[in-house]
Amino acid sequence: MTVVTGIGIYLPEKRHDAAHIARASGVPEHVVRDKMGITQKTVPGPDDHTNAMGVRAARAALAEARVQPMQIDALICMTEEHKEYPVWTAGIEAAHDLGAERAWAFDVGQKCGTAVLGLKLAADLMKADRNLNAVLLAGGYRNGDLVDYSDPNTRFLNNLAAGGGAAVIQRDGPGFEILGSSFRTDGSFSEDVIVPVGGTRHPITPRNVHEFRLQVPDPAGMKRRLEAKSLDNFVTVIDEACARSGITSTQAKYVALLHMKRSAHDEVLRRIGVPGDRSIYLSDYGHIGQVDVLLSLKLAREEGRFADGDVCVLAAAGIGYVWNAICVRYRA
Repeated sequence: MTVVTGIGIYLPEKRHDAAHIARASGVPEHVVRDKMGITQKTVPGPDDHTNAMGVRAARAALAEARVQPMQIDALICMTEEHKEYPVWTAGIEAAHDLGAERAWAFDVGQKCGTAVLGLKLAADLMKADRNLNAVLLAGGYRNGDLVDYSDPNTRFLNNLAAGGGAAVIQRDGPGFEILGSSFRTDGSFSEDVIVPVGGTRHPITPRNVHEFRLQVPDPAGMKRRLEAKSLDNFVTVIDEACARSGITSTQAKYVALLHMKRSAHDEVLRRIGVPGDRSIYLSDYGHIGQVDVLLSLKLAREEGRFADGDVCVLAAAGIGYVWNAICVRYRA
């Protein structure tokens, strides 16, 4: 058995509200608020660096789990690639900053699907290695830095926000027992959303530094191809994760979804047969990448939505494209 015994979230104090995003992007405020689903979103302050936010969330998760840093055996870092330094293993610094001196650490990246992947990796590592008794999953996200509000081709990214998330996984205890999961990837989307300069294909120079931002080379083509697959893949991974956890998707007591436009959020729930009141729409937070599903689960627990034995499903998608789902059972 593997159980999430602590969840930590760090959110910056600064916010951009719908009116601010509307002014910056030229999109009507009612569209930002009602269609894009952004009442407000978190924005990093001067000290809210990507991995640093993950470390702050990790401290909160450790405190909730009543686990000391020296008890952590392994650290899975889900900090996004846009972080303090390029070509840098963030998990190594996270372990050092936390005082997790016994932990071996590594980074894992799957864009906004990384938290779901990280939970599966933690559970599988602990099943494979009986020497692991406590694994920490932690990381931060601030890809909103790379969004140009004035670019009409990336308006669907205007919800990108900032924050950190973490989870402590142990062999037993109260919390959320990790159950079955399901994953889908489709590499035909791998170059649809890119930062075109700064890599080996196009090294960054003084002349192209203004291109160092998220861009969509073929917005119409991406939209057409993604609409034909995305919702179906969401439903597939949720249905499979639930089946592998011994329930049907309609029996899920809660669905933790990443932030997406409101109509897509509602349509996923409709297709899996789950009422809207069994999920929280993150309109007051925006899309904090991989952190969303942990934030949603924590908010639901704080609202007292779970009874002992309830099974919940966490589902996310990541640019590239991936669709991931994993179920957890609440243990009071």
